[in-house]
Amino acid sequence: MNINHELLQFYIYKKLVKRKDATEILSECRRLNVGVRDYLLAKEVITENLELEARAEYYCMPYVEIDMLDIDKSLFELFTFDFMKKHKIIPVSYDANGVLLVATGKPLDCHTRSALAVQLTCKCDYILVPPVQIDRYVDSVSAVQSTSAALSDLNTEKAEQQVSAIQKGNQGVSSENDVINNPAVRLVDSVIKEAIPYRASDIHIEPFEKTVRVRYRIDGDLQDRAEFPIEAYSAICARLKIMSGLNIAERRVPQDGRINMVIGGREYDFRVSTLPTVFGEKFVIRVLDKTSFHFTRADLGFTEQENAVVDKMLARPHGIILLTGPTGCGKSTTLYSFLKEVNNPTVNIVTVEDPVEFTMAGINQTQVNTKANMTFATALRSILRQDPDIIMIGEIRDEETAEIAVRSAITGHIVFSTLHTNDAPGAILRLQDMGVDNYLVADALVGVIAQRLVKRLCPACKKKGRTNAKETEILGIDEPISIARPQGCQFCNNTGYKGRIAVHEVMYMNEAMKRSVMHEKDLDVLRKMAAENGMVSLWSSCRSLVVKGITSIQELMTLHVE
Repeated sequence: MNINHELLQFYIYKKLVKRKDATEILSECRRLNVGVRDYLLAKEVITENLELEARAEYYCMPYVEIDMLDIDKSLFELFTFDFMKKHKIIPVSYDANGVLLVATGKPLDCHTRSALAVQLTCKCDYILVPPVQIDRYVDSVSAVQSTSAALSDLNTEKAEQQVSAIQKGNQGVSSENDVINNPAVRLVDSVIKEAIPYRASDIHIEPFEKTVRVRYRIDGDLQDRAEFPIEAYSAICARLKIMSGLNIAERRVPQDGRINMVIGGREYDFRVSTLPTVFGEKFVIRVLDKTSFHFTRADLGFTEQENAVVDKMLARPHGIILLTGPTGCGKSTTLYSFLKEVNNPTVNIVTVEDPVEFTMAGINQTQVNTKANMTFATALRSILRQDPDIIMIGEIRDEETAEIAVRSAITGHIVFSTLHTNDAPGAILRLQDMGVDNYLVADALVGVIAQRLVKRLCPACKKKGRTNAKETEILGIDEPISIARPQGCQFCNNTGYKGRIAVHEVMYMNEAMKRSVMHEKDLDVLRKMAAENGMVSLWSSCRSLVVKGITSIQELMTLHVE
């Protein structure tokens, strides 16, 4: 029995693969000359985390997530960062007997094991962790060290400049050429690169009277990262403007630019925005991973009940499907996941966005350009002459766009778009307030999905406990139950949370809802009707996550819904 067949039998035993598919899988592996594991991962039959957990049992090796490990970072001096990433290993810690615990993403890499045994002259025990987590952890440690070194050099340079200023009657950076080799240049690069392993969605660089502050927005909250002297800020501004293609000489008006960088083998797009303040220009940099859009509805937090309703929406031959919620709640990501589902060679999909956040193969994506009078409405009128089947509008902002979008939906097109409303029923009144006639709203609207993001509790430190009287009342239950609470540890920067998950309110426009839209103007009545037709509110969706221990009761209370 060869290793392919043996491993496949184990996958079947672990119920990762169906027995009836075994013959076809082995045949395809022989034809393509690839291993069973690589084939199943490429075909997305199994995920890497599930496969690794099963393989850990197969190789009789413990399997853990890297967040659960208490890693001694001083051991990183034993190896270079490139070596650890190439061979997918991280030294964790020594035990009382002098045995080194090593996390590995390659359980059968005997060459690396031999090299470690020769170099370290000590016994090593191995545990299996996902390789992608090793890369992310190594990148984070490397980026932190780079930032710290750049800050240290910057402070050293500041002291040297002060001495030079006394001697020469001169202050600051002496010429524009100094920018190229200034420690500030290295600091900008490391601050941007460090944002990736920290999972930051935005970078804020803010000048004040004597210092410049750097903050990352992580899981929706801003967290301090670094602080450096204001004397270096001219070089920081010059570096950022050169990288993003902005006018270096212009400091009086806001500017927008972009930076494209490859970090860790992945392409990232950084959207740069400047704003003049009393102490200098503030920079906000939005971080977008251009190659990582692999989200499914399950990844985005849709439940089985919600998926059943969304399936009905996507199966409709025409109509408009709206996503609602505040800025930054993931509406665009959810829209992209829907486009990914409906994208196939038989349909023509055209989008108009401001800006295009992710590029998707097989989809015609258009970007708004107000300077060239390329607005949503202008683009939509042209798109309708491009024989589209499916149209995605980044946002309905005005009456003209709303009118064109709704009329497109009733003339045989599927239209996806977003609105800013508190909940799903509120989208009906918003369209009516924009001047769209009631009968058009009733005819065109297929459904509305309201969305919010709530923080996930850190799996390494969350702690379960019984609800007190107040929590029991908030949850609307009679008896205390066990829920999880945030604690804070090194893996979540002592916040108690790591990552976010979406909660949804899915409203399907059935015939009863369509009839009510024709004459009903009371939002409370519309909410009641939607609930009677099966809509689960945002609050109830989040409450279920609290009961399951995924998020906290504090996050439930932050949902600003009426």
